[in-house]
Order: sequence, then structure tokens, then C-alpha cells
Amino acid sequence: MAEAVETLEGWYCLHDLRTIDWSLWKQTAIEKRKQAIEEFQQLLSDCEHVEEQEVGSHVMHQVIGQKADLMFMFLRPTVDALMELETTINKSQLGEFLKPAYSYFSVVELTKDRARRGEDSPAVQARLKPILPKWRYMSFYPMSRRRFQDENWFTLDKDERKGLLYEHSKTGRKYAHKVRQVTTGSVGFDEWEWAVSLFTDDVLQLKKIVYEMRFDEASARYGLFGDFYIGKYLTKEALNNYLSL
Repeated sequence: MAEAVETLEGWYCLHDLRTIDWSLWKQTAIEKRKQAIEEFQQLLSDCEHVEEQEVGSHVMHQVIGQKADLMFMFLRPTVDALMELETTINKSQLGEFLKPAYSYFSVVELTKDRARRGEDSPAVQARLKPILPKWRYMSFYPMSRRRFQDENWFTLDKDERKGLLYEHSKTGRKYAHKVRQVTTGSVGFDEWEWAVSLFTDDVLQLKKIVYEMRFDEASARYGLFGDFYIGKYLTKEALNNYLSL
């Protein structure tokens, strides 16, 4: 029987993707649109205050393509806090025009093997409770490990899995100054097993790092990937221009 990996858990995570009902938005009175934007900007200011207090983090991105219009990533200490935030968005004036496109629930995790300095060390806590980068581009995709016959990740010996992941991590370290990665676990929480969020100022690096990692055995033999969502960072101030007609 293969040995399970023990993990440490940090903040809970919600990827919340929305499409905008542009037809309804254009039919709405200018004053109401203005109020909706200002109210939502205040909501985002409240999120910034949460981040300043280091009890959560967030980013907002404009999605390229037709899968969604806006992509939010929220981190909070509790599930209740995430649910309250999601409900606040739904009840907001702008929420009337935001239609659910996709969502993903997970939690920041770190294997105990990688937490060599101890769970309470500043370095480990920073990884379990990360402040999300406000870099220009973001890629989000869910993934799982293959569980088919003789290619079942979860039947591999723990040391073999560790070796494959070490090889995988060496590829990632080559992009350390170009790409920031936040991986969250979702086994038992959502459809896939992990959610990967990549941040960069050069969108081509998202293509390069994923392509190169496909050649690592951990991905080539055992990686299964969902849809990719790519977005450009959107400040609360830029929201007004984005929604202007």
C-alpha cells in the first residue's frame, strides 16, 4: 500500500469567474451604472484592507477569450469568510450583471516534507498564507494525477513520487524570477485535485513554463489538466474604464 503524503493547510481559496451581461448593462441608466461601479470599488477597497491586515488576499483579472470576462482569486482564513465575500458580490449592484461562468474551491497546502523549518516558521507561514502577486498576467488551471491501471500516481511508492516531484520542481526553479506559482489542494473539495495559479509580467512565460514542464515525467505520464484561464490584472481604478460604454 502506497503511503499518503501529510500536508499542512493554510488559507482557503476561491477562484470566481464571471461573465458580464453587457446587453443589460448597456440598457441600465448611467447613474445606476456609476453607483454599481463605485459600490464595487468600495468592496475591493475593503478587500485591500483585509490584505493590509494580512488576513487574506485577492486579485482581479480581465479574462482573454470567451470563457469569462472577470476572474477573481480570493484567499481567506475560513470557508465562512469566502462564502460571505461571494454572497456580498452576488448581492451588490454590479452583481446583478455578473453571471457565474466557473468557480473552484480549494485550500493552500504544503507537504510536511517541504516544511523543514517547522509549521510555525515565518517562511512556512508565508507559503501557507500568501499575498497574491499583483503582476500583469495570471493563468489558472485545475489538474489531477492520473489513476489508470499501471499509470496510477497514488500507487507509486512515496520516494518515487518524491523523486518525480523533485525533477518537476527543478524545471519550475528555472522560472523563479519570471513566474510565481500558488498551488492549492482540492481533493474532496472540487472536481479536480489541485488548482494551479501562475503569475507573470510576461505572458509568454506562462506558455514556456507549462510547455517545458510537460516533458517532466510527473506531467508527461501522470498529469491531467483542465481548462486554462488567462487574465490581465485589473485594478479597482481600471474597473471604471473597463465597464465604461
